[in-house]
Amino acid sequence: MSDPGTATPSVPPGGAVAVSDAVLAKAVREESGRIVATLTASLRNLDLAEESVADAVLEALREWRVHGVPPKPGAWLTQAARHNALDRLRRDAAYRRKLTLLAETPAPGPGVADERLPLLFGCCHPALGPDAQLALTLRAVCGLTTAQIARATLSSEPTVAQRIVRAKRKIGAAGIPLRIPEGDERVPRLDLVLTVVSVMYNEAHLVAGGDAAADRDVADDAIWLARVLAAALPGEAEAHGLLALLLFHHAREAARAVAGELVLLGAQDRSRWDPALLAAARRELDAAARLHRPGRWQLQAAIAACHAEAPTSADTDWLQVLTLYDLLGAQDRSPIVRLNRAVALAEVAGPAVALDDLATVAEPLAGYHLLHAVRADLLRRLGRADEARDADRTALQLTTNEAEQRLLRHRLALEGDARPARGAARH
Repeated sequence: MSDPGTATPSVPPGGAVAVSDAVLAKAVREESGRIVATLTASLRNLDLAEESVADAVLEALREWRVHGVPPKPGAWLTQAARHNALDRLRRDAAYRRKLTLLAETPAPGPGVADERLPLLFGCCHPALGPDAQLALTLRAVCGLTTAQIARATLSSEPTVAQRIVRAKRKIGAAGIPLRIPEGDERVPRLDLVLTVVSVMYNEAHLVAGGDAAADRDVADDAIWLARVLAAALPGEAEAHGLLALLLFHHAREAARAVAGELVLLGAQDRSRWDPALLAAARRELDAAARLHRPGRWQLQAAIAACHAEAPTSADTDWLQVLTLYDLLGAQDRSPIVRLNRAVALAEVAGPAVALDDLATVAEPLAGYHLLHAVRADLLRRLGRADEARDADRTALQLTTNEAEQRLLRHRLALEGDARPARGAARH
């Protein structure tokens, strides 16, 4: 299709295909959720909206490679998706009514900050199960692939695909509204929305086969969504808490990955941490505290603040960190929280006590590589070198991230383990 209402694009020379594809990838990240949200609001059909946007992306992939990138990529995708929706509706028995709805909705312009929020909350409706809510939101709003969602949620790809399909059907059958809830209805929905944004940020660091550098576009988009939530819901302490948490983490990004290699927190050069982001994170955490409604996101941000405010790793107030994890555990009983608590416990009570505590999450986290990496560190500190190497080899089998694999191989090599790891285990 041609791009209506825009100047004639330049034809890319040979070798510019990669540039065209990169611009398209950026446009999809920035615009797809907004376009899906707008079409869904007008058509009351999430499936139709998502399929129309997917078709537009395929059209762009073909046309932009041949004719060049249009001056306004987001507007091009928006118009193409609307045309695709119209084409699909013409094959629908009830298309006249829906065509009227679509015609009455003006084409959205790019850059509207909060268009994705009603869709975000709609995907987190209590009529859907928690797993389906998370998978659907990551797909429809954030644009993650089924494989990315499977990694982020420690699930299999077929399971995630089934959840998405069933969730879409339920939204259509139940007529679930796409709106920001009010009053008591908002609290549980907001927590899942914040969880989705957090998972999205984490996914930027867990690219299978990737190096230590985060996917900055995905990470930036997650922070953008967190900012939108905090700005749109200024009285919600937990929205500020999540934004503070992500900003604390993002401030350490330059020190976390150096020359493509992963640097663990204790070994990071703290002079490379971004002071402006750290100050912004502290402001958000203070704003949350002033609302006097503590929650799990604020507690996680407070833990991050303990690390951020210590001049060196040795100066970390581990007793305070452990106390905050105990408070967090009362609100969030996930095994991941227990795993992270064990790291602090080792600093306060010693590695033997922490190793015993890890036994409580050994079964639910058996397929999670960081459980075995933490066990390896504790075993090594106890002088149990052979068991530590076995735990590191298991961690190596379970991670698909190349930077983590290199770090684990380096650790094994230092210990004289020259044996190759077995084939990667499935999550």
